Amino acid sequence: MITKEDERLLVLLKSNARTSISDLARALNISRSTVQTRIAKLEQTGVIKGYSVDYGDKYSAELVSAHVSIKVKQKLTAKTNIELKHLPQVSALYAISGEYDLIAIVQAQSTEQLSHILDDIGNLDGVERTNSSVILETKFKR
Repeated sequence: MITKEDERLLVLLKSNARTSISDLARALNISRSTVQTRIAKLEQTGVIKGYSVDYGDKYSAELVSAHVSIKVKQKLTAKTNIELKHLPQVSALYAISGEYDLIAIVQAQSTEQLSHILDDIGNLDGVERTNSSVILETKFKR
């Protein structure tokens, strides 16, 4: 289990993972060494898996994003998941219930690139069919 202090630290890191140890210590009113120890513990226990880049608003606004529902041949599910993971434009993949088996979140720099990516997904071994919905506007994101 993580402590309340760890939760506060995680909130600060989630908002800006590049915040300096000194700034984190000041914000949490604890020593730098305590912050370093807590971060190391959170990394070692797998609470923190890694650090990533969040796109800026201007760049994100220029991307074309889509939700791609994917129906998979059951015997090829594992293989299809691995192949989808290797497509850099697939930013997330979710197993779902219902008519389709997966939903992929795809981001492209143009509708033309999106079309090619959708073709690539549709041509993967194990993919029976897809259904895509282009995201027109993000109302909010947490």
